[in-house]
Amino acid sequence: MTGGRYISIPGTKTHELPPLLVQHSGAESVPELDSVMPEAEEMLPATDAAESLLERRRFDLALQLTEQYRALRSQWQWGDSVLEWIRQCEITFESEAALRNLLHPDVWPHASRASFVALLEEKRIARGVALECAVGLRLTFRQPPPIDCCSNQFLLYLNSIVAASAYQTWAHLIPDTLSLLPPDRFHFEVVDLDN
Repeated sequence: MTGGRYISIPGTKTHELPPLLVQHSGAESVPELDSVMPEAEEMLPATDAAESLLERRRFDLALQLTEQYRALRSQWQWGDSVLEWIRQCEITFESEAALRNLLHPDVWPHASRASFVALLEEKRIARGVALECAVGLRLTFRQPPPIDCCSNQFLLYLNSIVAASAYQTWAHLIPDTLSLLPPDRFHFEVVDLDN
């Protein structure tokens, strides 16, 4: 991303952006293993293995699906925090004369706002998950989907592909005129909020 053009901002002032408030999904969002067992059972092929072995495999699969779902919720929450931060940044840009004309007035969620995601990446703000995938997952789902809506294939294989594709589509809705925000001209804090 650093090979792109930076937006020219008048003056030399470092602009203060709102803090990025990172919300965390609570324990209530983690499904019970019993609710995942039917999905795990469906994944097991027909076999004449001992029932105790089948039960262990079901349990392991249910545990893996639960962990995948927990990661999906966490990723979605990170993307939601970023999109909310972008909304707050828009307000800041509107209130400062030097920044007011830098944003295109397109329909929310503004594809031209991918420059804020690039700013986060250039400032190395990371959460153990690809930022683009987190934002893409949030763009895909207005609310985190309940586990009943997620197939095992989605949880295990497809969620990162869907999220990355959603982000790339969103970010490229604006022609190649997307300019990057110079990271040395912006400052903000990242604040972790515990639920």
